[in-house]
Amino acid sequence: MATNNSILELDTHFFADVCNNFDYAAQFTTHDAGLLDQIKSCNSVYRFRFPIRRGNGFEVIDAWRVEHSHHQSPTKGGIRYSEMVNEDEVMALAALMTYKCAIVNVPFGGAKGGIKINPKNYTVQELENITRRYTVELIKKNFIGPSVDVPAPDYGSGEREMGWIADTYATMNPGQLDAMGAVTGKPIALHGIAGRREATGRGVAIAARECVSIAEDMQKLGLTPGIAGKKVIVQGLGNVGYYSAKFMAEFGGVIVGLCEFEGAVYNEDGLDVEAVFQHRKATGSILGFSGAKKEFKNTGEGLEQPCDILIPAALENQLREDNIRNIKAKIIVEGANGPTSPEAEKIFYANGGIIVPDMYANAGGVTVSYFEWLKNLSHVAFGRINRRFEENSNLNLVNMVEGITGLSLSAAQRATIVKGASELELVNSGLEDTMIRSYQEIRNVWNSDDKIDTLRTAAMVGAINKIAVSYQNLGVWP
Repeated sequence: MATNNSILELDTHFFADVCNNFDYAAQFTTHDAGLLDQIKSCNSVYRFRFPIRRGNGFEVIDAWRVEHSHHQSPTKGGIRYSEMVNEDEVMALAALMTYKCAIVNVPFGGAKGGIKINPKNYTVQELENITRRYTVELIKKNFIGPSVDVPAPDYGSGEREMGWIADTYATMNPGQLDAMGAVTGKPIALHGIAGRREATGRGVAIAARECVSIAEDMQKLGLTPGIAGKKVIVQGLGNVGYYSAKFMAEFGGVIVGLCEFEGAVYNEDGLDVEAVFQHRKATGSILGFSGAKKEFKNTGEGLEQPCDILIPAALENQLREDNIRNIKAKIIVEGANGPTSPEAEKIFYANGGIIVPDMYANAGGVTVSYFEWLKNLSHVAFGRINRRFEENSNLNLVNMVEGITGLSLSAAQRATIVKGASELELVNSGLEDTMIRSYQEIRNVWNSDDKIDTLRTAAMVGAINKIAVSYQNLGVWP
């Protein structure tokens, strides 16, 4: 029987880094040590192995599901499909989900899952078998359910896999009315929600926009306020990176660099994000794009080119002590989870930069997942009940204004004013409001104490305080 030898996992320190950030922030709170330990600890860690048939034999798959905090129910977090995934990483990502949900005021505890495979090495049928078996293992241990633990996509997984999970859960729980609420990030046709696919990238772009909108903060960096004309480098052309770059360009930023694992392209006058994406789709590489003035086979060199804003939207630990001094950006907006090491962050701030932390910046995905979960529990699409009522009310208002003023609007103008909000528009509105309000909360904490030196610490302080209130209100039973 073949195995993937994942027992011999390399020791990592991602969870320790998250805990160190927590401990540093905790000194700016007034909570007792026991409560802080409860908030920091992973409540449930489920490590399991299961076989699949492959060819004429078997392969054993290693997998995890971690529920970090139950101060709110259900817990929430994606499932990562990666041959690099390990228990330490899943625990760290689950903890970050707890703090992330608190930061953006989404009522979930944090969780995360991992399946130790490279999806590219498996057929679609094999991936389906792995996903469904993983789901059954979670069901057996009560680690999934609309009121228990709600998975979502993460690195290496997407709508297709979430559809398989939803079907498996519904099949194993016949007659459960809210079965589709057991997982988010599903296809629209399977009770998903408009805007979920691009939600994380849109949230990253909104986070960057909010950061650069504060004139006082930009003056300290030697930058003008506003996103228009800001030069941006994005690492990663996956779901998060692609949409981050797309919306940054829509907001007025100039995408000067794009980086992927095979290399990077750069043009100080700007790159067409969609054209680069299609070029990579056609050729299998970001290199060789005709619109690039420079290209680098070492993707790390792409991160070090001149720009105002750098968005690492790939994997963790991309900005380290050995390369952070070469980063020319004044602002780092973390689209990925944990892309900046603690040592690198200290150096970057000491050199006059600012980092918009992952716990806030990439929270757009879980925010819209929350909207999808609400949609699944209510069994009605947003806007379906009230859209026509809004349009009739708006039409009556337009008719009244035209009657009073004697002016007549064009058909196009009337249509724009009268139109009721679609589900996508309502989702995007809710996401934008969430990201704007959350950034202001973080910045208020940052400015409340001179000793709170980074936005990450400020975000963590705010998260700790919110989670502590939840635990205090719950009490301890028995």
